[in-house]
Order: sequence, then structure tokens, then C-alpha cells
Amino acid sequence: MTKAIDPSKVSVILATDCGSTTTKAILIQKIDGVFRLTNRGEAPTTVEAPFEDVTKGVLNSITELEELSGRTILDGEKIISPVNGNIGVDIYISTSSAGGGLQMMVGGVVKSMTGESAQRAALGAGAIVMDVLASNDDRLYHEKVRRIRQLRPDMILLSGGVDGGTVSHVVELSEILEAANPRPRLGMGFQLPVIYAGNIKARKAIAERLEEKTDLTMVDNIRPTLETENLQPSRDKIHDLFMEHVMAQAPGYKKLMSWTDAPIMPTPGAVGEIIQKIAEIEDITIVGVDIGGATTDMFSVFQKQFNRTVSANLGMSYSICNVLAEAGVNNVIRWVPFDTDEEDLTNRIANKMIRPTTIPQSMDDLKMEQAIAREALRLSFKQHKEFAVGLKGIQKARTISDAFDQSSSGNTLVNLLELDLIVGSGGVLSHAPRRHQAARMMVDAFLPEGITKLAVDSIFMMPQLGVLSTVHAKASLEVFEKDCLIHLGSCIAPVGQQKAGKSTLAYEIEMDDGSILKGDLMPGELKLFPAEYKPHKASFIPGKNIDIGAGKNEPLNTIVYGGVVGIMLDGRGRQPFNLPKDSGERISKLLDWSKLTNEYPEDGGK
Repeated sequence: MTKAIDPSKVSVILATDCGSTTTKAILIQKIDGVFRLTNRGEAPTTVEAPFEDVTKGVLNSITELEELSGRTILDGEKIISPVNGNIGVDIYISTSSAGGGLQMMVGGVVKSMTGESAQRAALGAGAIVMDVLASNDDRLYHEKVRRIRQLRPDMILLSGGVDGGTVSHVVELSEILEAANPRPRLGMGFQLPVIYAGNIKARKAIAERLEEKTDLTMVDNIRPTLETENLQPSRDKIHDLFMEHVMAQAPGYKKLMSWTDAPIMPTPGAVGEIIQKIAEIEDITIVGVDIGGATTDMFSVFQKQFNRTVSANLGMSYSICNVLAEAGVNNVIRWVPFDTDEEDLTNRIANKMIRPTTIPQSMDDLKMEQAIAREALRLSFKQHKEFAVGLKGIQKARTISDAFDQSSSGNTLVNLLELDLIVGSGGVLSHAPRRHQAARMMVDAFLPEGITKLAVDSIFMMPQLGVLSTVHAKASLEVFEKDCLIHLGSCIAPVGQQKAGKSTLAYEIEMDDGSILKGDLMPGELKLFPAEYKPHKASFIPGKNIDIGAGKNEPLNTIVYGGVVGIMLDGRGRQPFNLPKDSGERISKLLDWSKLTNEYPEDGGK
């Protein structure tokens, strides 16, 4: 249930995230007028047998918080509220991806137009999109019917057509759903929720076909005109139905929902909330990534437009073999700074897939894992750039063949020269033995251009802070900045055609002690200067036809931030970025870069 919350009267906040294996609880308290993370607890998630009650894991994680904080939070199974001295909390909120999270199918008339818009709406709401149905996706009628029955999604979002346009194609999609008569994954006695967000002229025909066989809801059209994309009504309805149908059928969730002071959100949707909030408040462009065992979630805000993608086959344990298959052996080996071969690589990767919870046992194992992580991140970002695009058909003459072209909608919105901040999370980044390794993985995978700040989520609390941002934005942002983010530093990467032996970038940076660091960055060089997380005055003069963010050949006077890693100058080039083909040269270059950036120091990382 949702209660009215007066932010001025809030001093203690409890938040949980029910993951597929672990339930994490955090305690946030107001200290000297500022909200800070004070304690964190965790326990195994209990959504499956023998417990089959998610609240057991939640209570166990809160019990650990009580022990660590000395605060009494529980009275039996009741969360004490409001605060009275050292007893109780003011707000309790939660997110969840237990039980596989929210799994959806979406449909649209044209795959690269309304189908893509529907996909954006579902992904933005925190769903995993299992498949996209479209009139022009080349599958036969019976194949689409069979696919719907096989997948058994939690929910279907159906869109198609601009308002007032033709109705026949979207009605045809509804007939496929009618024939499939799909059953929900959870709650066998319930009808499958279907959201219709298409041409309003087709509503009556859609209702005639689907009203009796599904739990049908109508919302505003996702694409009312070719020039407009209206995703929020669909996203809001997805959240509502997720609570009413999916969460309500999962073991123990009805009880959990009665405890919370705000609707439970899907974990990825909550991460999207905090990413959007940060971009909006700070007026920046941002890329966030959560690299997990089975999937990699990518979030971005460019030109004030939010996008999320799920690379469902790119992860670091259960899906690690898919990374190798998609990237190719050579692309993984190119990042390994020692002699190895295909057999050794595939054996190590197979061991990781068989034993997904293991961590690297040797330095070589760690280097190999981080090489694979670079490719998982690179491929996920590539997919994200292909999806984060402008609307199809805008500002250009359109033909019938354009409309049914299944290529990407338009030019990608991701402009790396405009990117202000990259935030990394997930075990391989957040728990890397050295922060320098996390910084290098992100720089090598994303290849940022110009001046870009780098950070990691310290203990993956972005989901809790995302749902908190919907009820207490101030507390969410203060904890995000002070306790969630670990600022690694900045990457300064000039872009353009480099000339051998010629300076790519002349730099002057005011260091922490007030001294001025001056020099030239040469092609292929990587430099790292220790610097605290504070503003440092800097001036950059790019070489001929080189751009550092102000335009080709244009000097730039600006502020750059350090961090626990420092300020990294990357002269390795971007268009294209190439490693030496010769194995010996490549390994020598990787070892040089590692030494220059303290990635794997000889002292074992002390």
C-alpha cells in the first residue's frame, strides 16, 4: 500500500531488494541533517521451496540489520513505524527480481516502429522482453501462435498504428493472441494481463477479440503520430499490473506488499529511476551498466531521452559461454596479457559456467575473467547503441519500403563526446580487487571520447535508491552521491586521425598540491595521474584534426575530476581502436598499459 509521506518528518528509511538468490536490506538514517547509509544486511531469498514465502528472506535480512545497527525494527513479523528513539523506521520500500523478474512479450505492426516503441516502454518499466511480434517479422501465423504458447509471458503489451490510421494490421495481431489463448506463467486461475496501447480506432475490434480471453487494459497510444512517442502511460500500467498480477501470485508477495509504503518495483525499473533522476537533477548525459551472471542491463540518458536494454545472453557466469560465442575467441584473447590458446580459454570459461558462483583463484584466472568482461560490456553497449535511436520516419521523406524496413529506427542517440558519466555495477566491476581494474575494463569496453567521469556502485544499492527516489528524492540523491558511488576519476580521450610521432594532446592540469602538470600525450600512450575527487583546472590543446570535446583543433579550458584511481589520459585512438595483431607485440602493449595504470601491480595489489 502507498501512504502519504511527509519528507520533512522522515529520519530512518528501510529498503530491501529481493534478488533471485539474495535479499539485500539497507538502513538509511539522517545524520547531522544529511541522509547516509548506515548499515547493510543480507539473507538468502526464500521465494522457492521449501519456504515459498519471500517475506522470510526479507525478515532474515532485516534481523541482520537490527544486529548490526542496534536498532529495533521488527515486532514479530511487523515492521515498527514511525520512529520512536532507537526503535522503528519511518519508511519501508522494496524492489524485486525474484522469480525471474517481469517477463513480457510486445507486439507492433511494424517491428522497427511501433514494435520498437513497445519494446522501449517494456524495457523502461523493468521488464525482460522475451520476444517482439510484428506483422512484418517474417513468421507464419501458426509460428507466432506457437511462440506465444511456448513462452508463457507474465504480460503482453500490444501496440500498432498511429491514431486514426488503418486498423487491419493491429487487429490481425490481436487475432493471433486470441488464437494462442495464452496462460500466465504464475497464477493458473487468472487471465493473462494484456495492455493495448495502439490506434484508438481499433479499440472496439481489439476488445471484441481479447476482452473475454485476457485481462485487457486500454491505455494511450504509444505512437499517436509518427513524430511522437508516448511511453509513460504504458510504463505506468505495466508497473500497476506487475503489482496486481505477477507479484500478487508469487509466494508471500501479497504479505510483503502490505508492508511497503510505496509499490514494489522490478529491480531494473528501479535502477532506471535513479539513472533518470541523476541525469535530470545534474543535467548530464549518463550511461549505467549492471553486468550480472546471466544478463547485462544497460541504461542511458542522451538528449533527455531514457533508454534501457537487456542483453539476456551476455553475463559472467551462466551466460559466459554465450559471450565467447558472440565475441569470438580472438576478441577475448586480445585482452589477455599472457600467452594462451583457444583450448585453455574455452576450458576456463566452461569451468566458470559449470561452477557459476566461483571467483578467480589465481591472477591469471582474474585477468582472463576481466578480459571476458570487456567483451561482454562491449557487446552489450553495441546492442544498446543500436536500440537507443531516434524515431523512424522523422524529418525525412518516407516510402512504403521505408515503413517496412526492419533496420534500426534512426541514428543512435549515444554520442560519446557528449557523455558526462559512466556508472558501473555488478560483481566483476563493483567487486574487482582493485578499482584501477574496474576503470580499465570500463574504458576499454566503452571507449569513451572527450572528458568522461567514471564511477562504480559500491555495493549495488541503486535499486533501493531508485524506488526511494519516487517517495523521497532528497534522501535518495544524498545517499547515491555520498555512499553509493565510488568516484574512480576521469578519462580524457582525444578523438581523430592521429599522426605517428606528433602530439595528440598537449595538457596542463592543476594537481592536488597546487603544482601544474604539463606534457604531451602521444599516439598509443596511456597515462594515469593520481588525483583526488575534486575539481582540477585543466587546459587541453588538441593536435591537428583532433577533437577533445570543443570541436576539431579547438583548445579547451575546463574542470576535470579525479577519484580513487585518478585522471587517465588515453591516447590509444578511437576511430578505430586497434590492438597489435602480433601476439608478442600485443602482450607487451597490454603489460605496458597495465603497469602505467597500476592495474595489476607486482606487489599483489597492496
